[in-house]
Amino acid sequence: MNVELRIIRLIEKQIKIFIVPSVTRISRRRNPFQVLVSCILSLRTKDKTTIEASLRLFKAADNLYRMARLPKKRIQALIYPVGFYRTKAKTISDISKRIISEFRGRVPDTIDGLLSFKGVGRKTANLVLGLGYNIPAICVDTHVHRIANRLGWVRTILPSETEEGLMKIIPKREWINLNTTLVTFGQNLCLPVSPFCSKCSVAKFCKREGVLNRR
Repeated sequence: MNVELRIIRLIEKQIKIFIVPSVTRISRRRNPFQVLVSCILSLRTKDKTTIEASLRLFKAADNLYRMARLPKKRIQALIYPVGFYRTKAKTISDISKRIISEFRGRVPDTIDGLLSFKGVGRKTANLVLGLGYNIPAICVDTHVHRIANRLGWVRTILPSETEEGLMKIIPKREWINLNTTLVTFGQNLCLPVSPFCSKCSVAKFCKREGVLNRR
């Protein structure tokens, strides 16, 4: 077992007591469309707000055909107070209609197809591939980017560079779950400012790159 995999296993064991990210919870429904929508809602929004907004929205429209028929004002009301809720309501409505008209009612299962949607970046696309379709992909958000650099796994500036670097050192079978593992870890222990290094199960492996204060 290489050191990266050993670290992943130790983190997985330590985070079992914490709630996993909102999009991971939504993905248990095995619905790529709902994963896509919840990803869009999660951008710049706290997890508690994301999961509550997602569940309200899916109660009103649990598939893309119903979503496409919802007025944008109704979507806005259902997802408020997520960040940029007006823009996200338009994005969700437009994407729903495009999937129906251009993709025969099926969420694309390719990175290029997903990136063709306005408002969808690599982070969201990779999460949909992994959690929505079980296709190996590494989703790099702010937590994954920070922790991968903090541990010394990569030395990167851009998330795309982190994704490329992680693909070289993390076994492919671990790609899908890596985001859930590191986000849960980053939200509860490996915080952006003053992480809980004294409680961390992988402290002895960590380079602590960029850590100025710790607990």
